[in-house]
Amino acid sequence: MPAKTALVTGASSGIGEATAFKLQELGYTVYGAARRTDRLEKLAGHGVHPLAMDVTDEDSMRTGIEKIVAETGRIDVLANIAGYGSYGALEDVPLDEARYQFEVNVFGAIRLTQLALPHMRTQRSGTVVNVTSMGGKIYTPLGGWYHGTKFALEALSDCLRLEAKPFGIVVVVIEPGGIATEWGAIAADKLEQSATTSGAYTAQAAAVASSLRSEANAKRNSPPSVIADAIGKAVTARRPKTRYATGFGARPLIALRRILPDRAFDTVISRAVGLPR
Repeated sequence: MPAKTALVTGASSGIGEATAFKLQELGYTVYGAARRTDRLEKLAGHGVHPLAMDVTDEDSMRTGIEKIVAETGRIDVLANIAGYGSYGALEDVPLDEARYQFEVNVFGAIRLTQLALPHMRTQRSGTVVNVTSMGGKIYTPLGGWYHGTKFALEALSDCLRLEAKPFGIVVVVIEPGGIATEWGAIAADKLEQSATTSGAYTAQAAAVASSLRSEANAKRNSPPSVIADAIGKAVTARRPKTRYATGFGARPLIALRRILPDRAFDTVISRAVGLPR
């Protein structure tokens, strides 16, 4: 039997990098994809195949899938991890930025899945792993566009799970909580940039940006390996769960959202981020 093959997007750092290493450890031939291959040198040095790929570029994605299948004859795992957080008031965030957030976090993942599915159907096997967030089940102030992408990917994953099941294809959702990556700093930067548009949300933006950058929160955040381990568990399980919520705060916050009425949860989240009242 040839080694199984995995494609991991967003592999240049954080969760993607940790997942590429984890799947390689499990015996997969791993292709780590990112826009900048120079940031994949660490992976290449450990035997992971670097792959230049921009999940907003059709030719890039198509070429990447074709390369993997030409070299290995198969694709067994697609881990859609590439994504970023763009925070800002719905009123302030330019629609071009909002659309780009959806292009990266939603349409990139789904288009890459569309390209991989015919090969998985031919094999009668395969696993699609979509990394969403606890933010696909809960919400935070000034995070509307980001949460919108994650809620959308959750719903698309559920539909895909039903559609792909007859072909032996498994769809798994991973819902990270707080993870020690560059995500928080990037989201805070985007938030502060957007807050100057109207000036009406400056106080809220300052509070949420401070929370995103908080050293106390950073210390509580889980390492990316926690998510990589969950993905490794999912792709090797005989009957994987449909969802894995893991990482700091994921399970309790998702449970709270399920239990509490909307306004009670509003209060919990507003206090958690230090929102002015």
